[in-house]
Amino acid sequence: MDHDEVLALFDDRLRRNAPPDPGCRVERDGAVLRQVGSEHSWNGVVWSGLDEAGADAAIAAQVRHFAGLGLEFEWKAYSHDRPADLGARLLAAGFTPEPDEALMIARIADLPTGAALPEGVRLLPVTDPAGVDLMMEAHVQAFGSENPNLRERMVDHLRQGGSTVSMVVAMAGDRPVSGARMELVPGTGFAGLWGGGTVPEWRGRGIYRALVAHRARLAAELGYEYLQVDASDQSRPILQRLGFAWVSTTTAYLRRP
Repeated sequence: MDHDEVLALFDDRLRRNAPPDPGCRVERDGAVLRQVGSEHSWNGVVWSGLDEAGADAAIAAQVRHFAGLGLEFEWKAYSHDRPADLGARLLAAGFTPEPDEALMIARIADLPTGAALPEGVRLLPVTDPAGVDLMMEAHVQAFGSENPNLRERMVDHLRQGGSTVSMVVAMAGDRPVSGARMELVPGTGFAGLWGGGTVPEWRGRGIYRALVAHRARLAAELGYEYLQVDASDQSRPILQRLGFAWVSTTTAYLRRP
């Protein structure tokens, strides 16, 4: 896989020409592409093509726009974005950065699609709000924080009967020990892997690898070509061993109204 080529595809299909999430709209404002939805949606800047002369004004325009809507929003920045000091400009405009993550991409045909679960662990597809609650319970135990907006988005997805998100929970008996989802982006060839955090006492037993393989198999059956992950330092080495390439670094900059 050519890293520069696949990064260019990612930028073109998932950022510069990003389709909106269900229930949201995508708006172009000069050299900025943003997504706008309800307070429970992901609201933010998906792509920007800025230069040093116009960057500060463009940032200020987005702050005013989302403040006028009363919405918290995220500027999803990447290490290859321009200008090179975009992150510093966002900090100066009052944004708060989240931890850096590695943008990792793999060709699905190159990935293993079979991985054994530990004895006593099974995968449970999420098909109703009770399943979403199990997934979120695993999320809280794995990451140490709640995410009510994510829960609402996933429940809304189920209510609307959408087919662009696939969710699964790893169960050890009656206890959820890991939860993950895959977000399909029709027409792009890309699917994104999200979640996958495992509760501390179950780590190191192959659950994360099994969840990646499970979702890769589903994506392959649906005709997708690439998987994309925003990986933490904890999951990055596992993904690299599976065949994912680290092609850029991404940072979420948050701005509250």
